[in-house]
Amino acid sequence: MTSAVTETRDARRRAKHASEAGAEPQSMTHRQVMEAFSGLLLALLVAILSSTIVSNALPTILADLDGTQSQFTWVVTAMLLTSTATTPIWGKLSDLFSKKLLYQLAIVIFVAGSVLGGFASSMPELIACRALQGVGMGGMQALVQVVLAAMISPRERGKYSGYIGATFAVATVSGPLLGGLIVDSPLGWRWCFWVTAPIAVLAFIVLGRTLKLPLLKRKVKIDWLGATLIVGGVALLLIWTSLAGKDFAWASLPSALFVGGAVVLLGFALFVESRASEPVVPLRLFTNRTFTLAVLGTMAVGTAMFGGAVFLGQYYQIARGYSPTHAGLMTIPMVLGLFLSSTIAGQIISRTGRTKPFLVGGSIVLVIGLTLLSTVDAGTNLTLMGCYLALMGIGVGALMQNLVLVVQNTIPMQDMGSSTAVVTFFRTLGGSAGVSVLGAVLATKVSEYITSTLADRGLPAGNALNGGGGTMNLDAVPGPIREIVRAAYGDATGKIFGIAAIIAVVTLVSVLFIKETPLRSTLDLEPETTRQYP
Repeated sequence: MTSAVTETRDARRRAKHASEAGAEPQSMTHRQVMEAFSGLLLALLVAILSSTIVSNALPTILADLDGTQSQFTWVVTAMLLTSTATTPIWGKLSDLFSKKLLYQLAIVIFVAGSVLGGFASSMPELIACRALQGVGMGGMQALVQVVLAAMISPRERGKYSGYIGATFAVATVSGPLLGGLIVDSPLGWRWCFWVTAPIAVLAFIVLGRTLKLPLLKRKVKIDWLGATLIVGGVALLLIWTSLAGKDFAWASLPSALFVGGAVVLLGFALFVESRASEPVVPLRLFTNRTFTLAVLGTMAVGTAMFGGAVFLGQYYQIARGYSPTHAGLMTIPMVLGLFLSSTIAGQIISRTGRTKPFLVGGSIVLVIGLTLLSTVDAGTNLTLMGCYLALMGIGVGALMQNLVLVVQNTIPMQDMGSSTAVVTFFRTLGGSAGVSVLGAVLATKVSEYITSTLADRGLPAGNALNGGGGTMNLDAVPGPIREIVRAAYGDATGKIFGIAAIIAVVTLVSVLFIKETPLRSTLDLEPETTRQYP
C-alpha cells in the first residue's frame, strides 16, 4: 500500500513538472501535429517571401513614390532591423505565455503591416509599414521552432526541421521571381504586399483549429527594461552596419557614436539581465557549451545564407548581364542543394538520433563551396558556378536547422523559447551585419578596380563610376567601360566570397567542439537534469 502511494505521488510530481514546463507528450495526435505543422510552414513561407518579394519591385516602387537611394536601402533594412531586434523578446514571451496565441499575434501584426504597405502613398509610410511587417516576421520566424519543440521530441524533430529548411530555400528563390512577375503584370507593385496576406490569414485559421498545446502556468514577470536595452543596442548596431561605408566612413565620428551607444546599451542590458528574475536572454544559457558553440557557429551560416541571396543576384545582373528573373533562376542549384540537404539530413537524423556528422560534414562542404566561389569572376563557366552554389547550399542546409536542434536537445522546456530565439537572433544578426560589411567591401573593390583600370588606360573614372558603379545603369555608359564595370563586379564578388569562406571556418571549428548528445525521445529533460546544463 505504501509503495502504491509513493508511486502515485511520484507520477503526480512528474505530471506537475511536465505541465509547468509546458510539455505534454500526448497532448496532440499525429494528425493534429501534421495539420498544425502545415500551418506553421504556411506562416513561415509568407514571412520569408515578404522579405524577398520586393527585391525586383523596388526600382518600380522607388519611381512611383519619388523615393531616394537611401530610402531604397531602408525599405529592406527597416524590416530586417525590427525582425532581428524583436526575436529574443518573442522567444522569451513564448516561455511565459501561450505559444499559440503569440504565434497568431505575430501573424496579425504581419498581415497589418502587409496590407498597410500596399496602401502606402509615400516612402516614409512604406518604410514604417515594412518595420511593422518585420515585428510580425520576427515572431513568425522565432516561434516556428519553439512551437515545434512543444509538439515533437528532438529525436522526431529532425525530419520536421528539414522541411523548415526546405521552406526557407523555396521562399528565398521564389520571392524575387514572384515579385518580378507581379510588377510586370497589370496587378502592379502593391500586390507584392497584398499577395502574402491571404496565405497568412489561412495559416492563422489552420493554427487556430489544429494547434492544441497545454497552457503554461507559471508566475509571469516581464523584463521590460532588459527588452528595451537589448532592442536599442541591437538597433544601433544594425543601423551602423547598414550606413557605414556608404553614408559615412567605417572609421569616423558617426561610427564611434553608433558603436559606443550600442556598447553602453548592451552593457546595461547585461547588468539588468544578470539580476532579472525572468530575463529576456537568460545568461545561464551560455554556461551550456553546446548552446554557446551553436550560437557562434550559426553566425557564419547566416552570413553565407543571406550573402548568397543578396550578392549572387547582383553578380548575375551586373557582371553577367542577366535580367532579374534570369538571375533568380541561376541560383536554383544553391536552393536545390539546400532543399535536398536539409530534408535528407533531417530524415537520417530522426532515424539515428545523431547530429554531429551532419554538422561537421556540412561545415566542411560550406567552407569548400565558399572557397570555390572566391575564384569566380565575370567569365566563370556557369556550369562550374552552379556546382559551387550547390555545395554552398548543401552546407547551409545541413547546418541551419540542425544547429537549432542540438541546442533544443540540451535545454529544458522552460527555456526553450529563449534559447531557440537567441540562436535564430544570432543567425540573423550575423547575416545582416555580415552582408552590410561584405557589401561595403564589394563597393570599395569595385571602385578601386574601375579607377585603376581606367587610369591604366588614361581615362577619367568619374563618369564611369557614376554611370555604372554608382547607379548600376550600365546601359548609360559606353561599351568598353561597361565591360570594365562588369569585370570589376565579377572580381569583387569573388573577393567577398573569399571573406565568407574565412568566416565559415569559425563554424567548422565551433561544431568540432560540440559534444555529441543523442537526441532524446521526450519533449523535456528529466526533472533532475532540468537546471544542469551539459
